[in-house]
Amino acid sequence: MTCLLLDYNEYSRVQIHSDGTCFSFQRGLRDIAELYGSEVSLRGIQEYRKCSGLQSISSLCFKAAKIAAILIDDGIEFDKMHEIEWHRSFAPVVGRILRIERLAEKILDEGRPDGSTWTLDTFTETFTGKLKSYPCLYFTFLYGFNFPFQIADKIVGLKSIAAYRSGLGINTNVTRNEAQEGLAEVLKVGSPVRITDKSFIDYLFVQSLEIALQFNLPVQIHTGFGDKDLDLRLSNPLHLRTLLEDKRFTKCRLVLLHASYPFSKEASYLACVYPQVYLDFGLAIPKLSVHGMISSVKELLELAPIKKVMFSTDGYAFPETFYLGAKRAREVVFSVLRDACIDGDLSIPEAIEAVKDIFSENAKKFYMTNLDFTPLDSKTNVSTNFVKIGCDALQPDVALVRIIWVDTSGQHRCRVVPRKRFHDIVIKNGVGLTVACMALISAVDAPADGTNLGGVGEIRLIPDLSTKCRIPWSKQEEMVLADMHLKPGEAWEYCPREALRRVSKVLKDEFNLVMNAGFENEFYLLKSVSRELKEEFIPFDSTPYCSTSAFDAASPMLHEVVAALQSLNIPVEQLHAEAGKGQFEIAFGYTTCTDAADNLVFAREVVRAVARKHGLLATFMPKFALDDIGSGSHVHISLWENGRNVFMASSEHSTHGMSKVGEEFMAGVLEHLPSILAFTAPVPNSYDRIQPNTWSGAYQCWGKENREAPLRTACPPGVPDGVVSNFEIKAFDGCANPHLGLASIIAAGIDGLRRHLTLPEPVDTNPASLDSEPQRLPRSLSESVEALEKDGVFRDLIGEKLLVAIKGVRKAEIAFYSQNKDAYKQLIHRY
Repeated sequence: MTCLLLDYNEYSRVQIHSDGTCFSFQRGLRDIAELYGSEVSLRGIQEYRKCSGLQSISSLCFKAAKIAAILIDDGIEFDKMHEIEWHRSFAPVVGRILRIERLAEKILDEGRPDGSTWTLDTFTETFTGKLKSYPCLYFTFLYGFNFPFQIADKIVGLKSIAAYRSGLGINTNVTRNEAQEGLAEVLKVGSPVRITDKSFIDYLFVQSLEIALQFNLPVQIHTGFGDKDLDLRLSNPLHLRTLLEDKRFTKCRLVLLHASYPFSKEASYLACVYPQVYLDFGLAIPKLSVHGMISSVKELLELAPIKKVMFSTDGYAFPETFYLGAKRAREVVFSVLRDACIDGDLSIPEAIEAVKDIFSENAKKFYMTNLDFTPLDSKTNVSTNFVKIGCDALQPDVALVRIIWVDTSGQHRCRVVPRKRFHDIVIKNGVGLTVACMALISAVDAPADGTNLGGVGEIRLIPDLSTKCRIPWSKQEEMVLADMHLKPGEAWEYCPREALRRVSKVLKDEFNLVMNAGFENEFYLLKSVSRELKEEFIPFDSTPYCSTSAFDAASPMLHEVVAALQSLNIPVEQLHAEAGKGQFEIAFGYTTCTDAADNLVFAREVVRAVARKHGLLATFMPKFALDDIGSGSHVHISLWENGRNVFMASSEHSTHGMSKVGEEFMAGVLEHLPSILAFTAPVPNSYDRIQPNTWSGAYQCWGKENREAPLRTACPPGVPDGVVSNFEIKAFDGCANPHLGLASIIAAGIDGLRRHLTLPEPVDTNPASLDSEPQRLPRSLSESVEALEKDGVFRDLIGEKLLVAIKGVRKAEIAFYSQNKDAYKQLIHRY
């Protein structure tokens, strides 16, 4: 939640109210300098600001903060402010908070249209009329700017700064005579109006609460510390008792801001006793010392229900404040909930749930927004990041950190460094790695020809701290995903995670869309046997699809897998035995595509490691036994705009049950599917799986709930009949780099949106049984690479250099396995 950001000229003129020696200033200086890579001094930061400009600074701070949504506070005016639309480049603007005192002052300053003097009746009629019009109408925001402009953001709440003007001892029974006399006192001062008369403020407050009740709007109340004109003695929230016990307002939703500092215990008591009271600890973080922040949040949670406590950055006008607030909030909440787990107040699952509530769910319910709080252009949401950050604080015995990346051939690789070196050096500088790392194939650890990558040149693996987590099966290790940089801060063109972010940004910038994804991952469980003094691997069992006996046999291992995934905050929706011998499937929760890809990497690590612990080998290779069904990594795709699924049609009467946007995107994927296979089915063994009559999708077609089609529209429970919520891509397997696979899907979808493609008629039967079969998808990796070479769409969106490397690796795969017919059997050890 924030006000409008300042123009840079205004931004540089605002004075910092500190002599530079308070804890929060010194700490914030270091944090910002680290973010900017500047000298650790006020002068160094100012020079960076001046060189970069407000747009660049804001983009950097919001991306680092992973802000999910913005609520605009319209009550603060500066000489220069940016319009609403400018803010949308950083995060969705979900609505505005209207300051009731500022609205009243504006009305009084403008005067009556006929020039007559205000009376209480004429003022009340105008004031309440405006309040009533705002919640249900879009409107023009005029004041504070050099020009008017239209916005499409409704009022989602009201705000009072009575604590700053006359205190929180609101007289809910203020008489009309008292209010009229107060209005007269206000008007005596002249323009510009500044309302300070207590009776008139109380009257405004009561009128606003009645409107808030009528339109079911929440009300923010400043309590505790704040601006310099505040009398701290009058801002204790306990002064609100008369208001809270007034029967007219028991159904209001009131949130006390700023942790009510230094009255945090009092605020906690009120939230416990009065059902209409909620708490927000923005501004207390990061303005206090570390001890003060932790102490204040602990005091809030001493009595207050977790479901009534939330966080907002309250970043005011400075981009850095959003970053500092978000960064420190995660650390403080972690510290508080960690101690609660140690003390026995919460279990770890309850603490994880509390994180979600504090950072997203409580605010969504309080402000009644259905926005999917997922930050744009980021890896994961706030609560997920929080759970993964700083786990070593709870487990100080961590010795090693694995830095993981996935290469062009889809293999997981890692460098391991001691924990101290990781924190002292690697976080900032990364670890060196040869550029050949993105030219290796699945069978040979040597760079493939034709990739333009070889033994000369080095990149930096920079850990993405938002993904750092404790390894569930190891008591002394952590793991973290890495981005590939030419040098710290400069992304390498070949980085798969960056490629996915890059195409996701195009989708967002051009169409205001975000792609969400959910994977269904199949794998084989194999056991080792000795035959003629040679080790062989055979299926764990030979039971049928969804067999209960198969689940019983694998239950100890599967229980441990699920527990490990939950500890990593990777949601598991279901798991079952699949149709293949020794085959199982785990379906993961739906989330942003970048988060889904990251989760899939960790999930594969979990399954393989836990299986190994139980004496088994888990493999995600597509076709372990050529006479058995294969394993896929099916992915469900949907499109979201401002927190709403826009893939589905608005009613059941659409042609295919999907929106025009959804059809165009899916039509692009269908048209480019032969090329996409070079990303999602990346080894020759992948095509042993993609065969007719195996539910793998062997023909270039789509169908409604047709599991023989490579693209299947899905209509889960709760969706109206005839309306689809997402589509599934079946031609995606466990050898694929998930970031590159999803990037290729988005690129194809973007082409469909740009060209307004339409879908052919669906195939509602097994396409292999039709007299006129649809076109067959590539039967081999060479055919899909050939299709990719003819397809110009991916060059600009994926990146030409990365595309050259991908094609070079695929051609080397083809050459190797064509000369070594049984070499595919070794894939069980690589995937």
